[in-house]
Amino acid sequence: MKTITSRKHPQSRVMGTALAAVLLPMAAHANEANNAAMEIAPRSKVEVVGKAENAFKAEHASSPKYTEKLIDTAQTVQVIKKELFEQQGALTLTEALRNTPGVGAFFLGENGNTNTGDAIFMRGFDTSGSIFVDGVRDIGSVSRDVFNLEQIDVLKGPAGTDTGRGSPTGSVNLVSKKAHMGQAASASLTGGSASQKRVTGDLNTVLNAERGIALRLNVMAQDSGNPARDVVNNKRWAVAPSLGFGLNGPTRVHLDYLHVDQDNVPDGGVSTVGLPGYTSPDPTRPFISGAAPVDPKNFYGSESDYDKVKADMATVRIEHEFAPTLRLSNVSRYGRTKQDYLLSSWLANAANLKTPVATDSSSWTVARSTRTVKDQENKILTNQTTLTADFDTGTLRHTLVTGLEFVNETQVTYGRTGLGTLPAANLYRPNPRDPVSGMTMARTGAFNEGDVDTQSLYAFDTIKFGERWIFNGGVRVDRFRGDYNVVALTNNVLVPTRFSVGRTLVNGKASLLYKPSTNSSVYAMVASSKQPPGANLTVSGNLNNAQNPIYDPQATRTYELGGKLDLLRQKLALSAALFRTDVKNEVEQDPVDLQWYQTGHKRVQGIELGATGALASNWLVSAGYLYMDTSVEAGRMITANGENSLTYTPKSSFTLWTSYDLTPDFKIGGGARFSDELKRGTDGAIGTPKYTESYWVFDAMASYRISPNLDLRLNVYNLADERYVASINKSGYRYTPGAPRSASLTANFRF
Repeated sequence: MKTITSRKHPQSRVMGTALAAVLLPMAAHANEANNAAMEIAPRSKVEVVGKAENAFKAEHASSPKYTEKLIDTAQTVQVIKKELFEQQGALTLTEALRNTPGVGAFFLGENGNTNTGDAIFMRGFDTSGSIFVDGVRDIGSVSRDVFNLEQIDVLKGPAGTDTGRGSPTGSVNLVSKKAHMGQAASASLTGGSASQKRVTGDLNTVLNAERGIALRLNVMAQDSGNPARDVVNNKRWAVAPSLGFGLNGPTRVHLDYLHVDQDNVPDGGVSTVGLPGYTSPDPTRPFISGAAPVDPKNFYGSESDYDKVKADMATVRIEHEFAPTLRLSNVSRYGRTKQDYLLSSWLANAANLKTPVATDSSSWTVARSTRTVKDQENKILTNQTTLTADFDTGTLRHTLVTGLEFVNETQVTYGRTGLGTLPAANLYRPNPRDPVSGMTMARTGAFNEGDVDTQSLYAFDTIKFGERWIFNGGVRVDRFRGDYNVVALTNNVLVPTRFSVGRTLVNGKASLLYKPSTNSSVYAMVASSKQPPGANLTVSGNLNNAQNPIYDPQATRTYELGGKLDLLRQKLALSAALFRTDVKNEVEQDPVDLQWYQTGHKRVQGIELGATGALASNWLVSAGYLYMDTSVEAGRMITANGENSLTYTPKSSFTLWTSYDLTPDFKIGGGARFSDELKRGTDGAIGTPKYTESYWVFDAMASYRISPNLDLRLNVYNLADERYVASINKSGYRYTPGAPRSASLTANFRF
């Protein structure tokens, strides 16, 4: 595997220095010019020339709680528009989130299990439970497709005031395509490496112009392999109709529906044997330390493994403008996700890794004795009401957002038996076609059931003092109550246990922003977040588990200082932020009395830089750099190598995508991604790598418009064919290889 030799990451430092050297003089020059303009010209005559929004740069986040433009929003908020991830050929949420630094699927899962769906880490913590669709929480282990998305809003920092319970370090909001008052039709066909086949369609039509009735229909079908892996397959189809009423009037109604059907072959990962840092798990067999790496395409499961997901989401959105200064919105949603999953997992520890002939590695085998299953159903029923009012009190201008939210979430997971057995797999030449014996697949009667009700009240007030100062304050109160039933099968006897959790969570956010010029801002922000036991719809009776109902909620506080600047007639947005996040109430064991207490304290602090928009009329860019210094302030070290940092969190990360129109018909583009090494967690695994190596990946794109109705786009990924570890599991026995060099060709049609 190709390595980057320095452990001090000179590449990332050079990139950060270079980015600062380019951006800071531009920012200073533009700020001086803007200040001069404000002093010379009366404010009543300031005129903005040109349209600020472009294919990459957005002006606003979609949430009604964010009432100001992004440049006047005192928080790190990145909006990833569809034009950006479409250029890249990104198909899933995980792929689209590569456009924001330090966010990714770095953790493969626990021992014997593999994460499915969007297992997203952000700023050091799991954010998978803080994914929202049009402002409503989306639950279930589904890999989300981008075919029906207009944009993705990435909010960094605790979002407890915005969305209630959630990740300590941020949330992701997916903005769906909706019916509009325009005639448009498009379709795309994609083929590529690993037998990739994909088709999408997007049709919008006006049914009644006078009454503002329009229909939009988005569809998608895909059947694709994985260029990095054998056997693994992603097969899915989806349909998303949207019907709008009164779209040209003060009262607008949207009826949206989404159905997704997936039938995938899941990926259990590859053995870490032979990777840098790997040593023998068995001291009596030291020769294993010198074993060669396995082929990263090896598939150690069975061709009969499957991951079937059916997801349905029905949404009614009503918006009414009582006046230009008073607006009401109400969103109701019912969602259901069912997952049926079987994976032939494995664990290459000393007991399972057999070496019959020490000098002949072709005889080595690994036991596939950890067949895992998930039989789970999630449901959500929610109603949100938000009222936005603009008014003045003396010289102060207010935008007040108040709201109520009622949510019921349920999750039930059934136990299965009769999973069957597989013979051991050859370590270097596994056979996924080996027969499975004794597979009957029946429910045992055991199950875990969680039923959570949340009632929320929130208020945000944005106050403007003259033309230069903006204060924002918000508070949210959540009444969280969960009932959990656990029925375990012990010695062929079903043993029930019941848990209850009841908490009132209060979170707040406050910020002060100053505008040195019309197109710039500096700010300070503080915000909090809380996550109670049972927030992931499961609980535990173990004292060492934070999901035990006896514990207080995990508590988070974030401080952020930042600045934003729009350049080049507001076509290019620059941002910089210093942040610190403290996460407390972590469960730790006292080394003296061996009792468990909530004395743990973790910290993430760093700097994030961003640039999004147009450098010229034919040149677009999206770039970001993130540096994180993570530590355990109180409690045990959690990394396998004993370093005081957080696991599965790259210290430095960088992302870049740029495209340039050579002619009106011919566009080229390319991108780069850097991810620092990932520290693995501790669990007693012997011999496995304690960290993964850092890596760079480069991509390229070219598109050509053949006619007004047709263009072709070629995407080439991982140009240097870099071999790298994309994610690693808890024990370090398994990893997910990064995709090798691959390509796709897309034909885009417009009618």
